[in-house]
Amino acid sequence: QVRLVESGGGLVQPGGSLRLSCAASGISFSISDMGWYRQAPGKQRELVATIHSGGITNYQDSVKGRFTVSRDNAQNTVYLQMNSLKPEDTAVYYCNARRGGYYNYWGQGTQVTVSS
Repeated sequence: QVRLVESGGGLVQPGGSLRLSCAASGISFSISDMGWYRQAPGKQRELVATIHSGGITNYQDSVKGRFTVSRDNAQNTVYLQMNSLKPEDTAVYYCNARRGGYYNYWGQGTQVTVSS
């Protein structure tokens, strides 16, 4: 059974930081491309950051320099360090695991709210 379990969301003031985690099970984590996406109310889900199995990272322009995606293959976990958070970062953040045409899985999401 495949499980992607996100944690670390919450309420933070503008300029603050949060670290999201996504623990994966039931997949070959080390050869999976992992990603973080987000969906704000009334908007489509959008890519935030990805980290490929080889470690190459990719970021949405609006988070470059503020967010960092990383992975720990020994722990089957992917992280998203979010600094200098802005109200527009408020969304449900989802973890994604994919491997070419073989599979594409989603976590249940974790809420991030940036507000004073």
